[in-house]
Order: sequence, then structure tokens, then C-alpha cells
Amino acid sequence: MNAIHQFFRRYIFSTVKIFLLFFIVNIALFLLVMFAGYMSGPRDSLSVETLAAHVTENHGIWTADETAQSLLREYNGWGMLLSENGEVVWEQNVPEELPRSYTSADIASFSRWYLQGYPVKVWAQDDGTLMVAGFPQGTMIKYYYALEAPYLVAIIVGCIVIFFFNMALMIFLVLRNTRRVEKAMTPVLRGIQNLSQGRHQPLDEQGELAEISAGLNRAGSALMKKDNTRAEWIRGISHDIRTPLSIVLGYASELEDNSGLPAEARQQAMIIRRQAERLKSLVEDLNLTTKLEYALQPLHPEKADLAEICRQAVSETLNSGLPGRYDISFCELCPGQPVSLFADAALLQRLLDNLIRNSIVHNPGGCHILVTTEKKEGYCVCTVSDNGVGMDSRQISALNRQQDISSTCDPSVGSEHGLGLKLARQIVKAHRGILQFGQNSPSGLTVTIFLPSADTAPLS
Repeated sequence: MNAIHQFFRRYIFSTVKIFLLFFIVNIALFLLVMFAGYMSGPRDSLSVETLAAHVTENHGIWTADETAQSLLREYNGWGMLLSENGEVVWEQNVPEELPRSYTSADIASFSRWYLQGYPVKVWAQDDGTLMVAGFPQGTMIKYYYALEAPYLVAIIVGCIVIFFFNMALMIFLVLRNTRRVEKAMTPVLRGIQNLSQGRHQPLDEQGELAEISAGLNRAGSALMKKDNTRAEWIRGISHDIRTPLSIVLGYASELEDNSGLPAEARQQAMIIRRQAERLKSLVEDLNLTTKLEYALQPLHPEKADLAEICRQAVSETLNSGLPGRYDISFCELCPGQPVSLFADAALLQRLLDNLIRNSIVHNPGGCHILVTTEKKEGYCVCTVSDNGVGMDSRQISALNRQQDISSTCDPSVGSEHGLGLKLARQIVKAHRGILQFGQNSPSGLTVTIFLPSADTAPLS
């Protein structure tokens, strides 16, 4: 799954989380409101059954004890007891406007509704009497509903169906909207990815994001123009400097080999030749890294032996006149085991030359350089290490993150400002390999190159 699909997948998941949070918050608010209503209301209510138990008959006279009277005072209520005929046989604080005799229709009405606007509670006793407890108007809400079972079931099922229908509709709308956004944003995100990788593919400047697409097209065109200008400038400089540099090298070599000149003059000619050769190598590196960056350098892969390439690189370094303060050696960690791979042998040798030269340039006081090869877990592994000054952990970490760094070498000795390491990284990347930097023990730098062996698919 690419980064664009992952982005929209996270967008959908975040929307689902928002829905879940919405329902959780609403349920929490509903429970909070219910709790607040419970806390603001009375903890209990007047029990009509309790009130009726404290109203007794004595020789045909109904009286209420102190408990019944205190209950009515506590709840600011009133009470009356109706006989089987609907006559009031006992009352306490009953409003004057209420009648003292009730028919069975009246009793059926106020038992489920109101008694002339007063909310009441009723309790039928075993002796046929009916205790009625009333409360001030507006202190209690009474509703009575009677629904047939099939109708109630239909309402419940209908509510459930409506709920899930709304959920499905919301999910459909979210997915549909996400799909529209994805369809509009995918070309833009892909265009941004291409720009981050140095490529530009013009976008269609239509639709809802036409302005963004147009801006990306302008940015891409400007970036490509800038890169092309830089590449052309580097190629032009490389071409223009080649002729005068060849003349400098030729005359410096003649002066160096002229036995008729004083030793000091010949020594100065040797310094000029070496610096000119370094300048030539830098120009070649600059030209090559530009070609690799813009995919202008085609690979010519063929089956090769990494050990042989390393051996040739070490030999050329020795044959080029390595100063005595430097020592270089080559070692096969698995002697007799072929370290075969498909690669451009010339580029790999250039890679090793740069890494060896990097150890020489950055250790002017001298060092021992060790080049090793081995085969490990489907990779051909080559290591170039030295026991020189090395690099600090911050620079090594930056190199392993594929960031460009300035050279650690003093400018007076011809710093290359990390160009050789950048070129090495580009060559390894072109071969689908891995380049790792580390500190050597007890001091120095170790560069490890992992390249796919010949057992894997060859480079195309």
C-alpha cells in the first residue's frame, strides 16, 4: 500500500473515531442530564400506601395520626379517603374547590390524569376505600399512554431500523466524500511525491483543485528549469576546464621529469601535477554525480567478481605512488568463495577509489586502510576502513540518514566537501545496494557496502 492510500485510510479511520466519540459524548451527556435531574429532585416521594396505613377507623370515624399529618406537611400535600360510594369520609388540607363526592367515572379519570388540575396518587385498600394523595398544581407531571403490543413492537423495530439506516447513510456519505477527495487529491499528492524525488509530470489543471495543480505545475517547471540550468552549467564547466587542465598536467609532468632543473623546482612541479590530478578527479566526480542524479549515466551491468574489483582498486592506489605514511591492504574474509554480482565494474571501481581517497585526504598524518570482501545473506559485502581520525557520531548519523555533510578535512588540504561520499552513495543506490557508515575501533571510519549478489535478479 503506497503513501497516498495510507493517507486516505487514516482519514477514514479518523472519521470513524469521530463518530464513535460523538456517540460516547452524547451518551455521557444524556447520563449526566439524568443524574443532574435525579440530584435536583427529591430523594423519595410521598407513599400513598404509607399514608393510608396511618388513617384508621374508630366507631365509624376516620382519623389520621401524627405520622400521616407530618407526611402531608413534608410534601406540601393533601389527602382524602373515599368510601365505596365515592363519598369523602376523611380529608386533610383538601382545597375548597374540590368536590366531596365522586362518581366511578370521576375516580377513573383522576386516577390516571389530574383532579381539576391537581396531580394525585391513589391507593385502593382491602376494605373498598380509596386513599387519594394530592399535590400542588405544577409540581408533578402525569401522562398515561396505552399502546397495543403489535403497535409498540412496530415502533421499536422501526426506531432500530431508522437508527441503523442513518448510520449506514452517514458511512456511505463519508466514504463517498472521501472517494471524491481521494480522486481529486491523488494526482496532487503524486505530483508532490514526484517533485520531492526531482521529477515533474504536468497535472491536469481542471476540477476542484485546479489552482493547486496549476501551482504545482509552475513549481515543477521552475524546479526542472533550475536543475537543467545547473546540469548544463556543470557540463559546460567540466568541458571548458578539460583542455587547460590537460595542458597544466602535461607541462607539470615535463618539468617534473626534466633532470636539468633544480630539485626544488622539480618538487614544485610534482606538487602542481598532483594538485592538477586531484582537480581533474574532482571535475570527473562532479560530472559523474550530476549524470547519476539526473539518470544520464546508463549502467552497463555484467557479471563480475567483487573481490577482483577491490583488488584492482587497491593495486591502482599503490601504483599511483602512495606516500609512505599510508598503508593499504586487501583481505578476503571467505577465501575461495566467489563474491559474484551483476554490476557496472567501472562504476564500482570508481566508488572504491573515492572511498580510499576519502581515507587518504581526511587523514593527512597517515593511516592504515583495509579493504575486505565477503558474501553474507544474499549480499556481496565490501568494507573500507581506516584507523585515522574518523568522524563524530553526529556526522555518521547524518550520513546514514543519506544527508549531505561538509568534509571534515581542513580546507588547506583540499577539502572535497563530501562530494566523494555523495558520489559513492549514488553509485550504490544505482546498484540497488546499501551504504552504511560507522566508527572503527579504536579510531577511524568504516564504510560498509551491501550489493545484491548474482543469486538475485540481475540489474536491468
